[in-house]
Amino acid sequence: MKIRSLRIKNFRGYCDEISINFDEFTALVGKNDIGKSSIVDALDIFFNGGKGVVPIEKEDVNVGARANQENEISIAVCFSELPDRIVIDATNETTLSSEHLLNTDGLLEIIKKYPNGGSAKVFIRAFHPTNPDCADLLLKKDNELRRIIDTKQVPCDDRTRNAVMRSAIWRYYSDDLQMSTIDIDVTKGDTKSIWEKLQKYLPIYSLFQSDRKNSDGDSEVQDPLKEAVKEILRDEELQRILDGVATTVEGKLREVSTRTLEKLQEMSPDIASTLDPVIPTASSLKWADVFKNVSITSDENIPINKRGSGSKRLILLNFFRAELERRQSEANATSVIYAIEEPETSQHTENQRKLIHALMELAQAPNTQVIITTHSAPIVRELNLYNIRLIRNENGEKTVENVPRNQLPYPSLNEVNYLAFSEISVEYHDELYGYIDEQGWLNEYKQGKPTRPYIRLRRDGTTLEEPKILSEYIRHVIHHPENINNARFTLDELRQSIEMMRDFISSKI
Repeated sequence: MKIRSLRIKNFRGYCDEISINFDEFTALVGKNDIGKSSIVDALDIFFNGGKGVVPIEKEDVNVGARANQENEISIAVCFSELPDRIVIDATNETTLSSEHLLNTDGLLEIIKKYPNGGSAKVFIRAFHPTNPDCADLLLKKDNELRRIIDTKQVPCDDRTRNAVMRSAIWRYYSDDLQMSTIDIDVTKGDTKSIWEKLQKYLPIYSLFQSDRKNSDGDSEVQDPLKEAVKEILRDEELQRILDGVATTVEGKLREVSTRTLEKLQEMSPDIASTLDPVIPTASSLKWADVFKNVSITSDENIPINKRGSGSKRLILLNFFRAELERRQSEANATSVIYAIEEPETSQHTENQRKLIHALMELAQAPNTQVIITTHSAPIVRELNLYNIRLIRNENGEKTVENVPRNQLPYPSLNEVNYLAFSEISVEYHDELYGYIDEQGWLNEYKQGKPTRPYIRLRRDGTTLEEPKILSEYIRHVIHHPENINNARFTLDELRQSIEMMRDFISSKI
C-alpha cells in the first residue's frame, strides 16, 4: 500500500482543509516555518497514533479553528496499490472492493479525527450501500447475516463465512443498493475488529526529524536500526519461527508450574488452591523490546553522538543506501514510508547531492515511498519537477501545489526556488531574459526604461560605450566575464531586474 494523498484540517498552521498528493518520491519545498514539518508530523500521528516521534496534543489544534469553537483535528489518507486479498473477520479472505470499503476513486480512504487533540476516532470513507435492507452488514454477526438470508431467501452457497454471506446479500439487492459516500465508524461495535485487522496492511512510517536529539539513548543513528528491527520482525517466516520459540517456552513453563503446584498440593492443599501460574501467551510478547538497545558505536566504543553533526548525517545516508540494497533483494518486503526532514542539514553541497540521489534511488524500490522536506535551493536543483510540492503562504492562505506554470511557460527549477525561497539567481535571470528574447518581445521590453553605460570590448582590444537597460547590462556582465571594464551588478539590482521581467511577462500572458 502507498499514500496517494493526504488531507489535513485544523492542524497547527493549517486551518482550512488542504490536500497534498504524493509520488514514490515527494519533496515538500518552502521557506522556514511555512508548514513543511506539520505535514510529515501529521503523517507520523496518523500512522503511529501519537506514540511515534510526534505526540498529538491539544495545542496542535489550529488557533483560528479553536477561536471558532472548531476543536477537532482531521487527518485523512488515501491509499493506492491495495492488497489483492485481506482478512477482516475471523480467517475469511475477502477484498476491499467486494466489501464496498473503497471510495469513488477506487482508493482506501481512512480518516482520523482528534477532538481537542485527544484519542482518534477512525472512519473509512467509502462508496457503500445505504439501502436499509442491506446496509451496515459489516456490523452484523454471522447469525444476523444468516437470518437475513433465511428471511429474504437469498441464494448463498456458503453460510459459514461472513464475507461470502455479505456478498450474497449485496448481490441479491444489486439493483437497489442505493450506493452513497458515507463515513463508516470503525472504532465502535463489531467494526473494531475490522480496523484492528486492516491496520496490519498499512505501511510502516518512519520519520527522521531535523532536530533529533544528540543523546546516547536517542541518537540519530539508533532510530534507523530500531525501525529496521520493526520491519525485520514483520517478516512472516521469522514471525512463525519466533511464535514457535515462544510457544515452546510457554509450554515448558506450564510444565514446571504444574509440577510445582502438584507438589505443593501434597503438602498444603489450602495454599495450592489459591495459586495459579501467570504466563504470557506467545502472541502477547513484544520481540522488538528484546532489541531496544541496538546502536552503532565508533572506534574504541566512542558514542556516535560525540561526533560532528555531519558525520551522524552521513551514517544516516549510508543506512538508506544499505536499506535500498536489502529491499531490492526482498521482493515481498512490507511497504515502508521514509520521511526525512531537511536532509541537507550539516552537509556540504557534494554530500547533499549524494544523499538526495540515494533517497531518490531508494524510492524506486518496490513497496517504498520517500518524503523529504527542504528549504535548500541546491537540493531543489537535484530534483525532478514532478516530485516537488511547493508550499506557499499568500495573504494568509496556504497552498500546497505541484510546480505551477508561472511566468515561464515551462516548469523551471530556478523559478521554483524563486517562488519557494525568494532566491535571486543569475540562472533565473538568464531564463527570463532568454524567454523574452525568444518571443521577440525584447524591443518592447526595453522601451521607456532608463539606461546605463556599458563598455563593450571589441575583438581588436578597443572599447565602445553603449547604453543598456538594467536587464541587458546584467545579461552582458554575466555572459562576458572576460570584460573587466564594467562594474559588477548588485544583488538588489539583480532582484529588481528579475521582478521587472516577471511583471512584463505577466502583462503578456
